[in-house]
Amino acid sequence: MSKTELQKLEAGEPYHFLDSEVAARKARAAQLCQEFNAIPATDPDAQTAKIKEILGSHGERVSVQATFNCDNGQNIHVGEDFLSNYNLTILDIAPVTIGSHVMIGPNVDIYTVNHPLTSVGRREYLAQASPVIIGNDVWIGGKVAIMPGVTIGNNVVVAAGAVVTANVADNTLVGGVPAKPIRSL
Repeated sequence: MSKTELQKLEAGEPYHFLDSEVAARKARAAQLCQEFNAIPATDPDAQTAKIKEILGSHGERVSVQATFNCDNGQNIHVGEDFLSNYNLTILDIAPVTIGSHVMIGPNVDIYTVNHPLTSVGRREYLAQASPVIIGNDVWIGGKVAIMPGVTIGNNVVVAAGAVVTANVADNTLVGGVPAKPIRSL
C-alpha cells in the first residue's frame, strides 16, 4: 500500500507540497493566523486566547505579538513563559518544540521545511520536513533564521541576524551567517 503525502510528510520523507490534504492544513493555519493578526493590540486577552487555539500545546503564560504566521500551528509546542516579538514566522510542517522561558525577537523565522537542490525535484513540487527543537532559557535575537532539523540547547543566546544551520550546544552564545559559537555562557 502506498503512503499518502501526509504520511510521507510525517515520516520525514519527500512529499508533494501541493497535495490537497497538505494544502488544507496550511489553509486552516492561514485562516487562524489571519484571525489572530486582526485582533487589536489593545485586546491582549483575545490575542492570547487565539494564539493558544493555534498552537499544538503551550504553557500558561504565552505572549505573541502580531504578526504571526505558521503552516500548521498544531505542530508548535511552547513551554511556560514564552514571549515573541513582532513578525514571527514558524513553518511548522514538522514539529517545532520550544522550551520554557524562551524570548524571541522581532522578524524571526523558524523553518522545518526544505526543498530539493535539483531542479527536477523542485519542478515536482517536492518538500521534506525536519523538526526544530529549542531548549529552555533561550533568547533569540531579531532577524534570526533557524533552519530545518536544528536543535538549540538550553541557556543559549542567538545573536541578531544569525542564520542557524547546525545544532547549538547548551550554554552558548552564537552569531553570524552561518551561526558559529562566539563564547560559552
